[in-house]
Amino acid sequence: MRQFRLDGKVALVTGAGEGIGAAIALAFAEAGANVILVARTVSKLEEVAAQARKAGPGRVMVAPCDVTHNDAMRALIGTLPSLDIAINNAGTNYPGPFVDVSAEHLDTMLTLNVRSYFVVAQAAVKKMLESNTARSGGRSVINISSQMGHVGAPERSAYCMTKHAVEGLTKAMAVELAQRNIRVNSIAPTFIDTPLIRRIVDTHEKHVALVSCIPLARLGCVEDVASAAVYLASPAAAMITGTCLATDGGWTAQ
Repeated sequence: MRQFRLDGKVALVTGAGEGIGAAIALAFAEAGANVILVARTVSKLEEVAAQARKAGPGRVMVAPCDVTHNDAMRALIGTLPSLDIAINNAGTNYPGPFVDVSAEHLDTMLTLNVRSYFVVAQAAVKKMLESNTARSGGRSVINISSQMGHVGAPERSAYCMTKHAVEGLTKAMAVELAQRNIRVNSIAPTFIDTPLIRRIVDTHEKHVALVSCIPLARLGCVEDVASAAVYLASPAAAMITGTCLATDGGWTAQ
């Protein structure tokens, strides 16, 4: 179906070296987009790039960069010839009791999960506004949030705070940028089977307890999130902005 295609669009994906970011990059390539892969580790980016080049006809650019280096990210995005889609995906989590959250972990989560999202989104929108109006129909920012941006949970105080911030940023951007024909949405996954989650859910008992909280009774897979991202970036979602698409297996419906 043509309305779900991204042919010729230029998409930047952060955290593209593995997990959700890599899956989004591959899905975008398959949908016809030209993809810019951003992460810190060159070897991981090259591996994803090789798969993306096989997945679709578009160009694939490897752009090693730490998204927390604000000036470097602004420079990277500023030098792009054009940009249609930006995916804010890089993030981290340090679960632990509220009273034990360290200043280091708090600063790391705020810097990566909130500040980098703002900086990347701001630079991306500035670049989008340089493009000619003929391309404006497909301009979109998608922030990868979390089900924890809509609820609270034990040992997730700092993480919940950062993801609630992402949801607020998404809504405010959507309202302000609608008149510029730039759509802004978020995706709120449940626990997804990624390297990050495997480090946290590291025993059988933890896995069973976690899955019991998800009505669909399974962890999400990266393709669940990637499919949602393709939809939100595509012409099929042309009337959707300021919305969070929950890929959470029903967690937040309880």
